[in-house]
Amino acid sequence: MSNTDIEPETVARRVHGEATTDLFVLDVRNEDDYEEWQIAGSTNLPIYDELLESDFSTLESHVDELPRDAEIAVVCVAGITSARAASFLRDRGFDARSVDDGMNGWGRVHRTYDVDAADGVVQIVRPGTGCVSYLVHDDGEGLVVDPSQYVDRYLDAADERDLDIVGVADTHAHADHVSGARRLAGELDVPYYLHGDDAGSLERVSELEGGRSISVGERDLDVVETPGHTPGSVSFQFGDALLSGDTLFLRSVGRPDLEDGQEEAIRTASSRLFDSLDRLMDRGDETVVLPGHFSDESIRPLATELGELREETTNELLSYVADGDEEAFVETIVESLADEPANYNEIKQINWGEKQPDGNVEELELGPNNCAAN
Repeated sequence: MSNTDIEPETVARRVHGEATTDLFVLDVRNEDDYEEWQIAGSTNLPIYDELLESDFSTLESHVDELPRDAEIAVVCVAGITSARAASFLRDRGFDARSVDDGMNGWGRVHRTYDVDAADGVVQIVRPGTGCVSYLVHDDGEGLVVDPSQYVDRYLDAADERDLDIVGVADTHAHADHVSGARRLAGELDVPYYLHGDDAGSLERVSELEGGRSISVGERDLDVVETPGHTPGSVSFQFGDALLSGDTLFLRSVGRPDLEDGQEEAIRTASSRLFDSLDRLMDRGDETVVLPGHFSDESIRPLATELGELREETTNELLSYVADGDEEAFVETIVESLADEPANYNEIKQINWGEKQPDGNVEELELGPNNCAAN
C-alpha cells in the first residue's frame, strides 16, 4: 500500500474515536449505492461516473466545502476512482488519501475488544457488515462463536492471549455472512457445534441442545435454545455474559422470515421468538447482553446489561415481551420487515453445506446488514 492510501482498519479506529486526529470520510460513489451502505458519519459526493471519465468538474465545484484542517479519506467501491479524487485534492493542498480497496476493504475490517463487563469474553466486530463474533476463554482455552470466513482474525486473537482454541460454534445457520466455523474447526481439528435443526446437510457436527454445557477451561458455556430467528437458534450463557446471537439485539430482535417468507410461517416463527425472548428476560438485570449484530450503535465493545435494556425504550419489540403482549409483538414484526440481506439464499445454502463456495464468496456478504426484525 502506498503512502497515498489509508487502510480500512485505520479508518475504523478513527471513525470510532480511537485516535486523536480528525478524519473526514468522503464517499464518491453514486447516491443509490451510498444510501444502501456507507461508513457511519461519512459525506457523499456522488461523482463516481464522472471520476471514471477523469472528469473532476463537480469535485472542483465543491472544494470549498471540504475541511482543510482535517485529513480526508476518500472511499469508492474498490479504491480506483477514490485514488483519482484524492490525488486531485492533494494537488490543491488537501491532506487526502484513498481508502485501500474501497468499500470492499471496509467490509473485511475486524476490530477486537476485550469486554471488561464480562470476564473471559473477547468481542470481534465487523463495522462494515454489522456482524459480531466472540472468543470466550478461561485457563488457557478458548472457544470461538459465530466466526466470519476470515479465520485468521480469530487465530490471531487467540495467539495474542496465549489461548488454545478447543471448539468453534455457530449460534445458528447464518443468512447474512459466510460462516468460517467449519473451516476453523477443521484446521484445528476441534469440534464444530451447531443445533441439529439448523445443520442442513452438514456432516461432522456436534449438535447443540438446551441444557447442554461446553467446557472452556474451568468454566462452562451453557446452551440456551432460543428458536425463532431460525428453528435451531441458540444463545450462550458464560458467567454473567449472554451471547444472544441473532435472537436479541440491543435495539431490535432477529427477523423470523428468512426460513419461510409466507405470512403464516412468519407468524409461527414470531411466536416462537417471543417465547425465546421471554425466557431470556428471566435472567438477572446484571446479565451482559452481547448480540450477534448491530446497526449504528457506536459503543464499543457492544454490550448492555439486561436491566438497562428493560428500562430503555429503544427496543420496541423487547418492550412487548416485557409486557407479555405477544399479539403486538407478532403484528409489529409482520408489518415492519425490511429488505432481506443480500444474497441470503445463496449464503444459507453454503452454511447448510448444500453448496460449495466459489471465487466470489467474499462479495456475497458485502452490503448492509438486514437481520433485524425492524
